[in-house]
Amino acid sequence: MSGDLLSRTGAGGATAARPLPPLTDAHVALRAEMRAFVAAELAPHAAAWEAARSFPDSALRRCCEAGWVGLKFPAELGGGGDPVGAAVFAEELARSGSGGLGAGIGAHAGIALPPVWKFGTPDQHERFLTPGIRGEKIAALGITEPDAGSDVAALRTRAERVDGGFVVNGAKLFITNGMRADFVVTAVRTKPEGGHGGISFLLIERGEGFASSPIEKLGWHASDTAELAFDDIFVPEENLLGELHGGFKLIMVNFAWERLMMSLGALGAVELVLERTVDFLRARAGRGTRVSQSSRHRVAEVATTLEVGRALTYHALRLHLAGADCVREVTMAKLATQRAAYLAADSCLQVHFDAGEHAEPLLECAVRDLRLGPIGGGTDEVMKEILGKTMGL
Repeated sequence: MSGDLLSRTGAGGATAARPLPPLTDAHVALRAEMRAFVAAELAPHAAAWEAARSFPDSALRRCCEAGWVGLKFPAELGGGGDPVGAAVFAEELARSGSGGLGAGIGAHAGIALPPVWKFGTPDQHERFLTPGIRGEKIAALGITEPDAGSDVAALRTRAERVDGGFVVNGAKLFITNGMRADFVVTAVRTKPEGGHGGISFLLIERGEGFASSPIEKLGWHASDTAELAFDDIFVPEENLLGELHGGFKLIMVNFAWERLMMSLGALGAVELVLERTVDFLRARAGRGTRVSQSSRHRVAEVATTLEVGRALTYHALRLHLAGADCVREVTMAKLATQRAAYLAADSCLQVHFDAGEHAEPLLECAVRDLRLGPIGGGTDEVMKEILGKTMGL
């Protein structure tokens, strides 16, 4: 943790809070190092990357060189063996001011590479995971389709058995890193019947029969988001990830970490917009302009949203790292943080409007970017369905 709310904003005389488990003093130092890196090497370029609708691969590679992309993975595979550090990285990356940058790096490090580690063979680790940790190959996760979003059981991309592997036909939609990815961890149907059975995962490498088209969207401008088309693309047998027809298990295991990363990223973004808004109001007060009651109340509500979301998310993270059954807690963290983060950013934006001033672009960007939260990684409605089922309903 970076301290409690009072010490973070400098209001009052509170002493810095101790780190919340599972963070240690070493993670506090790591956070400071990451924060300095993001402020010096990423944040100054965020506006330009937003305008360009892309960020350079070199930004991802710099994070790889620092060792942060591989923090979740074992040292023997080139990683850092520190999943708590990976969680801190997800939170700090959001402070770049570009949700698209965080999404692109996060999709590679926190969404696409983990299943390769968890379910991959030693050969797949060598060909995909280790180069991914070093930034030599960029990965994407391909699950969502034009007719199958939150309902993964409805996916239609098919992989047919042939000599030596599979031939894949189908399409994927809203794939983060879809334009730049060297390979896609792709959910395919390997049995003709629908439902959760018969889903498998293939590591599909860019090549003949693989096409990607960019998609315009409301936010995440700096990340490339694409529709992928697979047209009779051959995938060798050795690129089957995990068990044949066992892909639904892989999806469920991966969702826990993805949803935690989204929750942490939302916290980092809210902390940033809150700090900027408090700074804005203090600057006005320093010029003799009284802070309105409405603005004080908005800031108080956002600060409360941040602390509640952090408590629930870190609770879910502790359970996940302990190997506990934490479906309910992870789902609650995702549900509690995503729409709340969007509304918090919107409220901070309104503080500027109420003061008769135009908000800085960072706040406008945050509102656009955080609108994705209640949709990505499972919609709010899906989260509520999951929670209802955990309660026997």
